[in-house]
Amino acid sequence: MKNIKLYITLLIASLSIISCEDVVNVDLETAAPKLVIDASIKWEKETTGNVQKIKLTTTTDYYSTTIPAATGAVVTVTNTTMSTPAVFQFIEDGQTGEYTCNNFKPVIGNEYALNITYKGQTFTSSSTFMASPVITETEQALKPGIEGKDVYEIKFYFQDNGSEENFYLIGAKNKNIAYPEYGVINDEFYQGNQMFAFYRDDKLKKGDEIQFSLQGITEKYSNYMSKLLSIAGSDTGSPFATAPATLRGNIVNKTNPDDYPLGFFHLGEIDSDTYTIQ
Repeated sequence: MKNIKLYITLLIASLSIISCEDVVNVDLETAAPKLVIDASIKWEKETTGNVQKIKLTTTTDYYSTTIPAATGAVVTVTNTTMSTPAVFQFIEDGQTGEYTCNNFKPVIGNEYALNITYKGQTFTSSSTFMASPVITETEQALKPGIEGKDVYEIKFYFQDNGSEENFYLIGAKNKNIAYPEYGVINDEFYQGNQMFAFYRDDKLKKGDEIQFSLQGITEKYSNYMSKLLSIAGSDTGSPFATAPATLRGNIVNKTNPDDYPLGFFHLGEIDSDTYTIQ
């Protein structure tokens, strides 16, 4: 009888605790909005590369469900290597914050300058248009996974240019994951040799498609992406945790250097391949 009474007492106490649960809204300080610049110019191999897009948004408060578009900006990218610099205008599509150029001319090895005027401030950057190797072959294998279950490992190969130091951004997308996954590698131990990247996912099965991408990138962009991927992959267990560091890109605010934007200006070739699991 004592055990029954104890059980009933604990049950009543548990129900009381559950019934007292409330949704708590925490008042958070909201910093002044920062301009966020997505200026990654990608030239897909075997295309003209004439259509390019730059997206501008601003930061917003924690509870916001929408990302504000940065509208009304003037955006240009200039090939400064040419004897007569070629200026490419990026025109906004409505008020979307998406700025498109339909006559862009990519030239590997040339230097390009980004210039953005937004709300009376000028943002600038420069970068070299990087070359990318070709994905030469793709293969699959079964590898031991957790709990003794074999998982598919997909590996693709490419040839490194031995005359220079190279850095690469690798991308992979499969339908089991909502967003593409990325990683950065370099040729420190593979100078001039065949290199490879591999991808594993325990949910892959026969018939699934994997979309791969390979981009040549600068060392600065490699360092930036390494830090960004590290921050994105960290799990502190708290929704209010702060990033371990403020990640600054290569774009500066010429009007007010302390009010720096977020984002990076990068230009590079990209090769891609789609592989179906056999």
